[in-house]
This record gives sequence, C-alpha cells and structure tokens, in this order.
Amino acid sequence: MHVQEWLETVPAVSIYLLVGLVIGLESLGIPLPGEIILVSSALLASQHGEINPFILGACASAGAIIGDSIGYAIGRKGGRPLLAWLGRKFPRHFSEGHIATAERSFEKWGMWAVFFGRFVALLRIFAGPLAGVLRMPYWKFLIANVLGGILWAGGTTAVIYYVGIVAESWLKRFSWLGLVLAVLIGLTSMLVLKRKAAKGQSAVREAETVGASE
Repeated sequence: MHVQEWLETVPAVSIYLLVGLVIGLESLGIPLPGEIILVSSALLASQHGEINPFILGACASAGAIIGDSIGYAIGRKGGRPLLAWLGRKFPRHFSEGHIATAERSFEKWGMWAVFFGRFVALLRIFAGPLAGVLRMPYWKFLIANVLGGILWAGGTTAVIYYVGIVAESWLKRFSWLGLVLAVLIGLTSMLVLKRKAAKGQSAVREAETVGASE
C-alpha cells in the first residue's frame, strides 16, 4: 500500500500526530521518511477538507524543531562515541564519509548548515546531533533550527497543498473537456455513419430503379 493510500484510512488527528512524530524522530537522528510523509499528508489535505493544512504545517514544524533540539542535546552529551555508535547501527546513513561531509558543511557554514540542512535529506538527519557533538552555541543552533524548521515544514506543506489543489482543478477540467470531446466524437461518428448509410440506401434504390427499367 502506498503512503498516501494508507494515510487516507487514518483519522485527521492521527495524521497530525504521525507527521509530527516521524519528522521529530528523523530530526533527532533516526533515518525515517519524514519528507515523504509530509508531502503525502499535504497532498492528501488538498483533496480532503477534514485535514487542515495550517494544523498540519504547525505539527510538522513543531516536530522538526523539537526533534532537532533533542538531537542536539543527545549529540552534545554523547559526543564522538555517539557518531561511532550510529555508524555501526546505521552504516548506510552514518558512514564515515557522510559524517565527514556533514562536518565540512558545519565548519564552512556554521549555523547556516543547520538552517539549509533542513532542506537536504542527509543533513536533515545529521544537523541536530552533529551540532551538539561540535559544541555549536545553543542560541545559534536554536535560531537556525526554528527558522529552518518553520520554513521547511510550513513551506513544504503550503507548496504541496496548493499544487495539489491546482492539479485537482486541472484534472477536473481535463475530465470535463475529455467528456465533451468524447461526446463530440461520438456525435460526429454517428453523423458520418448516418450519412454513409443514407448514401448506401440511395445507391441501392438507384440500382433497383435501373434494374426495374431494364
């Protein structure tokens, strides 16, 4: 079952909680499909009125901010041994190469790595714990975390929601035009067949007239 098909069977309140929880867990360093869940939920909100996009965006933003903050606290307490442990548990995501790439990003961009990292799948998982491990001042981390979380979660929700509404209206319009086109094609075909039938009947009558005269 696809994510969106499964979400359609879940009550709206559960979707809000699910989005916040999955994004929160992903933000604190657990590799989960937070972006997929958010996009699917926002698209579902555009098609079902019972899901409020503002509440959805707020829950996603809260999950991102809280999750990143918990990840920062865990990284600050666990230090380098934590990264080594994560590398053993999740070698695909926390390999030495990935950690080295994330560290270079933090050394070069500082708090901007936390902000822009929210929009990059790899850095989104690393941002909180790595900022704690590298002892980034919490006030810098918090500013980047809050702004990045709101912009990413709220922005993604808004964009996907309105794209879904536009797409649905276009699909409805396309379906309406398709129906009209099908009716026109059907009428045209019927008229052509009637004309051919009329010509055929005329040809038969003319043949019968000629045969009778002979």
